[in-house]
Amino acid sequence: MKLATFKGGVHPDDGKRFSKDKPIQTYLPKGELVFPLSQHIGAPAKPVVQKKDRVLMGQKIAQAGGFVSADIVSSVSGTVKAIEPRLTVSGAKIDAIVIENDGEYTPVEGIGKYRDYTKLTKQEILDAVKEAGIVGLGGAGFPTHVKLMPKDPDAIDYVIVNGAECEPYLTSDYREMLEDPEHIVGGLKVMLQLFDNAKGVIAVEANKPVGIKNLQELVKNESRIEVVPLKTKYPQGAERNLIYAVTGRKINSTKLPADAGCIVDNVDTVIAIHMAVCESTPLMRRIVTVTGDGIAQPGNFSVKIGTSFAELAEAAGGLKEGVKKVIAGGPMMGMSIPSLDVPIVKTSSALTCMMQDDVERYEETVCIRCGRCVQVCPSNIVPQKMMDAAMKYDTAEFVRLNGMECCECGSCTFACPARRPLTQAFRQMRQAVMAERRKKG
Repeated sequence: MKLATFKGGVHPDDGKRFSKDKPIQTYLPKGELVFPLSQHIGAPAKPVVQKKDRVLMGQKIAQAGGFVSADIVSSVSGTVKAIEPRLTVSGAKIDAIVIENDGEYTPVEGIGKYRDYTKLTKQEILDAVKEAGIVGLGGAGFPTHVKLMPKDPDAIDYVIVNGAECEPYLTSDYREMLEDPEHIVGGLKVMLQLFDNAKGVIAVEANKPVGIKNLQELVKNESRIEVVPLKTKYPQGAERNLIYAVTGRKINSTKLPADAGCIVDNVDTVIAIHMAVCESTPLMRRIVTVTGDGIAQPGNFSVKIGTSFAELAEAAGGLKEGVKKVIAGGPMMGMSIPSLDVPIVKTSSALTCMMQDDVERYEETVCIRCGRCVQVCPSNIVPQKMMDAAMKYDTAEFVRLNGMECCECGSCTFACPARRPLTQAFRQMRQAVMAERRKKG
């Protein structure tokens, strides 16, 4: 069977052996919960509660601060302890709502109430998704209700569920395919209600055969849905690569998936849509993989948003003595964090704990012009020349070289025998270019 894929990419150690066979466990937090007001692309949310307010589980505590923004709901019942800047995984302090958990998890009225999505209007479905505060749970964090409102809904002919989970070590999506495939298919059916001309595709990397089989069995009688196996390769799950693999259509950084007739959402996002629309349950939890050789008991956890990473690490048996690096996310796209005293947010996918720091092991040398970075780049750009521009801080040249097409996947850095920090340099240059554009208005 020919597998759908894209040009370029790499094959790092997938590391999924640590947690792929560990069923999802529910963890209930013990300490205070922290809800940063910016957990998504776009404007930060605005608090609608005050210090000392009593809140219930599922209650809105912050509302969208603009069109591209998202509501935030409390994942516990308790008392608002403070609204103040708190440290996040980025290393920056962000305004956050701090709630003292009362341990009772008293819900707002109506949570869990069944709704038949086929009897809801399109606007009612969109309103339910918006009120639930759903954003892209694959890592991007784009507000989902905005994504589901393209300019021309009739032009959408593909609704793609991203089940690639190509990031090494992560297994949360895979576990959901094994344990909750009905909600994946159900969420996709809800999305298809919004797009009359669309076909549903669940795209899954071939290293998840049981997940593929489960989903294929569920959709065998669904005329509008099919499961498409993908070649196992990183970054197969990057939006542009996934769209190309499934449809053969290409988009660049100036276009949205909707411009190619596609809507793309991650597995957990699709489950959250089903929960919001069919079960009247807002986004209060996410599935997080705790993994690597530096954690005592790797596993997959259903965690209340706002929970401390420190608590979650303890739930997984604690860090091993001598652990060298802890990453929020996976090793390719994640961010090394200096402290576990930061909150799990909507876009938190994993905690990867390593006994060896590969960056520490190798010394950077000069470029040997081998061209490997060009061969593996999924965006078909030239990292070697982009690095020259970055070293000179020449933003104009960086743009001329199509540097803004970089998706920061890390493939070039992984393949570079000289161990040059290519991706880090490109991220800084992209941020500089965007800052210059904002100044110009």
